[in-house]
Amino acid sequence: MDTKLEHQLQKLREQNGSKTPHQHQHAAMLLAVEETIKEQQATVDPSSYFAALLTLMEQQSGPGSKALSGTIIYLLSVILPFVSHSILRAKFTTMMAVLSQSLDLESADVALLRSVIACLEVVLLAQDASSWRQPIAQGTFRSLLQLSTDSKPKIRKRAQEAVSSLLSRPPPPTVVHPAAGIASRFVLDMLGNAKSDTQAAMYTLQLIKQTEMLWPADDFGELCASLMQLPRLNTPYVSTLSFQALETVFSSASEALNEEQFRDLLVSVIDLKPNVNDSAVSEAWLNIAQKGYIAYASISAEACFQSLPDLIDLILPDIELGKQSTRDAATRCVWALLRECIPTSKLGSEGVQAIIGTLAGGLSYRYRESWALVFLLIAALFQRLGKFAHPSMDAIVKEVANMRMEPEFQFKDEADAVLGAAIRAVGPQVFLEVLPLNLAGVQHSDDVGRAWLLPLMKSHIRNAPLGYFVSTMLPLADKLSSQSQQFVSQGREIEAKVYTALNQQVWALLSGFCNVPADIIESFTPAFAERLANDMLEVPMTRAAICNGLQTLLTAVHALAHTEAADGPITQQQALAAEQHLARFAPDYLAQLFNVFALSPGAARGYLMGTITAFLAVITADEVNATFVKVCTMLDQALKTHKPPTAAELTERYLEAHPPPTAHTMTDLAIVMAPYLDAERAQMLVRAAFVLAGQSEDAMLQKKGYKALSRLAEQPAESPARQLIESAMSEQLIPMLVDSAESVAVGSRRDRLVLMALLSRNLTDGQLHFIPAMLSEAIVGTKEPNERARNAAFETLLVMGQRMSQGGTINMAAATGDADAEMAAEQPATLEEFFKMSAAGLAAQTPHMISATIAAISRILFEFHEQLEEQFIVELMGTILMFVVHNNREVAKASLGFVKVIAVVLPKEVLLPHLPEIVPSICKWSHEYKNRMRLRCRHILDRLARRLGLDAVAEATPEEHAKLIANMRKCQQRSQRAKESGGQRSVDSEGAHAKTVAAAAAAVGKKSFGSTYEDIIYGSESELEDSDDERSAPKKKGEKAKKVKGGSKIEGDTHPTRPGAWIKEDTEGPLDFLDRSAFTHFSSADPTAVATAKARRARAEPKMRNGKFVFDDEEDEARKAKAKAAAEAAQTGGDAADAGEDYYLQSIKSKDGYYRTANQKIKFHKRKAGDSDDEMDIASDGESGPPKASPGKKGKGNNGAAYGREFRAKKASGDVKRGNVDPYAYIPLTPKTMKKGSITVKGNSKRDKRMRGVKG
Repeated sequence: MDTKLEHQLQKLREQNGSKTPHQHQHAAMLLAVEETIKEQQATVDPSSYFAALLTLMEQQSGPGSKALSGTIIYLLSVILPFVSHSILRAKFTTMMAVLSQSLDLESADVALLRSVIACLEVVLLAQDASSWRQPIAQGTFRSLLQLSTDSKPKIRKRAQEAVSSLLSRPPPPTVVHPAAGIASRFVLDMLGNAKSDTQAAMYTLQLIKQTEMLWPADDFGELCASLMQLPRLNTPYVSTLSFQALETVFSSASEALNEEQFRDLLVSVIDLKPNVNDSAVSEAWLNIAQKGYIAYASISAEACFQSLPDLIDLILPDIELGKQSTRDAATRCVWALLRECIPTSKLGSEGVQAIIGTLAGGLSYRYRESWALVFLLIAALFQRLGKFAHPSMDAIVKEVANMRMEPEFQFKDEADAVLGAAIRAVGPQVFLEVLPLNLAGVQHSDDVGRAWLLPLMKSHIRNAPLGYFVSTMLPLADKLSSQSQQFVSQGREIEAKVYTALNQQVWALLSGFCNVPADIIESFTPAFAERLANDMLEVPMTRAAICNGLQTLLTAVHALAHTEAADGPITQQQALAAEQHLARFAPDYLAQLFNVFALSPGAARGYLMGTITAFLAVITADEVNATFVKVCTMLDQALKTHKPPTAAELTERYLEAHPPPTAHTMTDLAIVMAPYLDAERAQMLVRAAFVLAGQSEDAMLQKKGYKALSRLAEQPAESPARQLIESAMSEQLIPMLVDSAESVAVGSRRDRLVLMALLSRNLTDGQLHFIPAMLSEAIVGTKEPNERARNAAFETLLVMGQRMSQGGTINMAAATGDADAEMAAEQPATLEEFFKMSAAGLAAQTPHMISATIAAISRILFEFHEQLEEQFIVELMGTILMFVVHNNREVAKASLGFVKVIAVVLPKEVLLPHLPEIVPSICKWSHEYKNRMRLRCRHILDRLARRLGLDAVAEATPEEHAKLIANMRKCQQRSQRAKESGGQRSVDSEGAHAKTVAAAAAAVGKKSFGSTYEDIIYGSESELEDSDDERSAPKKKGEKAKKVKGGSKIEGDTHPTRPGAWIKEDTEGPLDFLDRSAFTHFSSADPTAVATAKARRARAEPKMRNGKFVFDDEEDEARKAKAKAAAEAAQTGGDAADAGEDYYLQSIKSKDGYYRTANQKIKFHKRKAGDSDDEMDIASDGESGPPKASPGKKGKGNNGAAYGREFRAKKASGDVKRGNVDPYAYIPLTPKTMKKGSITVKGNSKRDKRMRGVKG
């Protein structure tokens, strides 16, 4: 029986104890039917269920049969999708008679009708074309159509889904569904009564919207006309639905209408263009226009193109004035029209000129908020026109470049995309004629330097003629280089560096010009080749650009020469001729590259190695072998005098400045030639690799030896190198690897493991002893600190396991080297034997080896658990679980990783009996915080609870950990409530979430082989850490921008979807709106915000004062600003007009001012003789009145203020100084204050206390 059906039936059986009546009734009925099938000894399959339920349904009669019929029909809706179509055709009449009795729209409940609709859908889908001609089928379909406009939403939705499914899948061999005529007449009748019954018309439009089918040709025109009339009802939602329905209908319009009818339909649609502010209707209309004109282009491309300029001119204002969603829809529409509706024969026509003029208007200031979208459309037009864009779009290129050069322009990335599209379309030569670089010196005042174009051109030059670089760009680079040298001689270092950088940017263009040019044979002359070779050797700054260009040229030409590509820039014959032409220069270039490679530090050899590899691919095998012999000779000589590098020579600073030893260099060159060697030269490389692998004193040479063997072993099976490796496996390679296991350097382990994995793939039955001999090394490699070495160890284990699963016999005597009879017994090669050999490491004496063994077993169990017997897995699981309670954390941590694996991959029936062993051992570490053990344990328990149920985990949990289970239960309930509340999201949010999930799934699909296993072992604790994260509150809508000093907000710009715009004030005078650069003075953001942020950062920076760091305080800054403002106001005398208006301030500061007490009583100021207005103290915000002056009190000045007030701390007791000069004393030393008894100083020293005691 089908697995999906069994899963659904099992869910129904589990509801037998449900307290909900209908769920319990469904489960009881299912169990009764299954019992009947067993009594009859019939086969348990969908047909048996169907026969039993149909018999029960036929027997139902009487007043109490309604509820029972509903249960039977529900079970039928579950079973019918899995019943064969032949049985459903045979029982068609019976099923229709049975189900029609339940189609009583007035008395039937919603659940019953939904089940009946599901049954009718399945039965009708199984019928052939002849059955659809029967009146009973047509009558049933009409009933479904009536239900699709029912007022009950659940019934209506299910009926619409059924009708849509039936009409979109006509019975073969028909193309148009036999019931399409019935559906079209029903739709026309419902739309014709739209004025009187708008609700039914809306439901009908929803049905049309989700039904993709071929409508009958006789009714198609009338249907389109009816849909076109609905927007005239001025009902927004009906208009939106009608446009969306038209969008669906357009999918079959090209097959149902001729050219004239289609044109008339499009004209009617265009005439119904809605208001731009109605975003929903506008978006639907734009989608119709896009699909309609693309379909019209497939019928008559030239007729469609004639109306295209007017249509784009009609749509472009939506990009300016519409809401953001409308702008995006309009941009998509125009972009699709430009790509699909401009025929190749019309690329240089006047219609294209009109379109260019329309899009050029989008660069005006009116479209400032939509410039990014306009730039996107211009770039699309460049891509469509190609070389025909010149000279028609030259003015646009200049305009975009001028906008891009303005310092305050906000859309530089979008402008760069337009200019990049122009470079790809017309080529660099034409582009630079329109926008010259002007780097060789400015001759006129209007010539503007455009050095910023060089990095842009580097990314967009494709298939350009190489001759232009040779004739134009190369002389420019020479001129810039000579200018730089001239500046150096004059001592002008800054100008010299600028021109040196420009020279390098010009050379960087070589890679783009080498991307499959069409004039390779004509332009790549011996003189040019010699120039590149000389500069590569003599000019280190241009070496990388030259090597990248040569590598790009050789790789692309070689790929095209050996691939049959019909749409390439050059044909395969041209590519072969170009490859032969380049091969003539290869020997000289290789000699030059070898010299440069030998003189370069190790960090600068990457691009050199890539260039050497590219040249080796185009020369003949004889030339490669001859070059290899020379390299091997030099390697032998270098090894005779080679000394291991000292510690000082291995430092990073030394390696960056000095080339590696000659032996290292020759080894690298020999390895890169390995894929192209014949058998004799490959044998030479194998002998050299054996010598290098024995260099235990030089880890780098040993690593290169293993890398050389790996490079030979990874070649195709038919290559001489691979055959040589296979022949040397038993007698040379395997003994060498076994004997050298104790002398492996740390840096060589990864390459050694890679070699072991490559050799394990193709072991013969006589070579299987290699696996037990090397298994312990692969297991220990899983604990390597280097991640790449760990991955190589895991890969080696998996390859060994795959080879063991293929069968064979292992000679244990050859593996252990022991001639003992018991140890020399041959063992069968099976997965179980491989696990037993791996588990031998559990008896090790060190925790490091035990934990490595557990990690290795976890990985191979994750990979091969489906191929193992259940009893073997249980025994293995019982062995590993003993280590979970190990006292060593390293062993326990690895054991917890094993538990994670089994919690994910093993079946539930295997895990459930062992929960009493698993859960208590995990709980031992639930209170351990070190090494994140507590979090690991909690996550494992969560995994087990999700798979086996929280109740099962709770039963196996010790009593002292009951609080942990209670917390897990609360978290589970909280998560369930959040999931239920989140189920009411809108369709848009669900779509966005689906896209996010799809993107995440695509990213997961790109991970390495062990990504899933790594996620289980290492990457899962973050789920618990992030569970309580809260998202920040969204920004409130409708917030208005505050008007601040430094910018003037433009008046009249009150569009609801636009942010405010500011004019940046300039001290030079009023802004000239007719100036071409006027738009750079406008900003959609507050211009003072940046200045405020800069000022805030400036205040935070420390300042030097008298040799000390001084940090300004915000309170000091505010106090200083207030004092400065008061001083300026006192100096200028204030503004009379402002003073006349600020009556509140006058009432506080004037002579006759007053204030209110806490009881709201008015009291006038009490003034002393000699007081002036300026000496009045204003009450603070927290006081009810002005402070009282008491000049006669001690310690007070003439103005009533305490002495030393400016030095008083704000938040602490004592005296401080904030940026002021340290005074001699905090009180004035006047005769009045110095008289006897006015000041008393009490010290706390022993002498002071003793003196006070004497006085007393």
